[in-house]
Amino acid sequence: MRGEKKDLLAYIREGREMTQGEKLRLIVSLSIPSILAQLSATVMFFIDASMVGHLGAKASAAIGIVETTGWLMGGLASAANMGFSVQVAHAIGANDFERARRVLRQSLVCCMIWALTISLTAIAISGPLPYWLGGEEEIAHDASLYFAIIGFCGIFFQMEGLAGSMLKCSGNMKIPSMLNILMCAMDVAFNYLFIYVLDLGVMGAAMGTGVAELITALLMLYFLLYRSDMLKLKGRPGSFRPKSDIVGNAFKIGAPMGLQHILMGSAQIVSTLIVAPLGTIAIAAHSLGITVESLCYMPGFGIAEAATTLVGQSFGAGKRVLTQSFAKMSAALGMIVMTMMGILMFVFAPELMSLMTPVDEIIAIGAKCLRIEAFAEPMFAAAIVCNGIFIGAGDTLRPAIMSLMSMWGVRLTLAALLSTTYGLPGVWVAMAIELSFRGFIFLARLFRGGWLKKIAS
Repeated sequence: MRGEKKDLLAYIREGREMTQGEKLRLIVSLSIPSILAQLSATVMFFIDASMVGHLGAKASAAIGIVETTGWLMGGLASAANMGFSVQVAHAIGANDFERARRVLRQSLVCCMIWALTISLTAIAISGPLPYWLGGEEEIAHDASLYFAIIGFCGIFFQMEGLAGSMLKCSGNMKIPSMLNILMCAMDVAFNYLFIYVLDLGVMGAAMGTGVAELITALLMLYFLLYRSDMLKLKGRPGSFRPKSDIVGNAFKIGAPMGLQHILMGSAQIVSTLIVAPLGTIAIAAHSLGITVESLCYMPGFGIAEAATTLVGQSFGAGKRVLTQSFAKMSAALGMIVMTMMGILMFVFAPELMSLMTPVDEIIAIGAKCLRIEAFAEPMFAAAIVCNGIFIGAGDTLRPAIMSLMSMWGVRLTLAALLSTTYGLPGVWVAMAIELSFRGFIFLARLFRGGWLKKIAS
């Protein structure tokens, strides 16, 4: 399978024709390692949340109240990474490996500076953050401490993500996926050590995750810089000084994604503000429910990563028809997989929630919310995979605007209205409607083809 995958990827750079079966095999072969890594990451979060959940509702709420802000910080890191890694995919597709390595060198410097900025900001706001988000005094201390530690470890997260992104865009899904699975296993082990053996509670959950991220980042950088056939820098000297052309392109690709993450993250924070007045039980059920739901949508992100690689390399090679074919087949595969996952989530919602917490009230409301969300999974898949496709083509501005209009105009408006009458299930109804709407408009853009307009250049 590995040799076949490499041969098929070479077809893109060499301009050779591919059958529909070969395209599907390539999509699947790239998707499977990423899906397994995404699922293992979800299981990791699942076990983490369960460990904290068994400490009580207050512990779950402490993490839940700052969780969306953590997503915002992670999104900003990801935007910077993709600004450079998409350029690497395009350069590899055009058989320009020297340019790919030049982009890599500059990305290491720029992303490290960016990571330091994010981490210092997170540490600075960690004290008042829970109060800004409507948290009560009983959870504020643990929430602040948790966010400060996670913020400090953002540097490890940034470099692990950058190295993984670069390897994936070169077509190497196996190493990043294996290391992400290893990180999940280490996270569970370290969390158990810090939470239970050392009795550090919520703070232990953050410390365990941080140590796992540090080890994974070092391993990921080793395989990228010393072992990658296409991108290794060992024995290939060159300047690390950022240059305007590469940094400028990274900004054009990454800035819309960064703005999207800021405004989408802000919307998630507003959503937390809507949920917070509903009480500690609602906050805990909302947080744990989102963790359970990620079992459904993480396979979509795995397929989206494969789509980013294939579309990026086909786009860089100037192959319009091949790019469209990979895009449509990836979107269809994502929708099929996530539909099946949605069915399973609907059927086993109470059992999944009971794994997260022993509190009956949280289980009941969480299961109800999961069954609402199950109906949105097919179109949520469309939104996830299409976004990966557009990123691969370097088309990030319009999809970002579309996502923001959907999130702010549909989800938050409906959530504010429905929460007052229907409580937390009303918030999840709003979420399901918005995700379905976003998937529809992303599919419309995919089939209209406007995202391909720059392929000739």
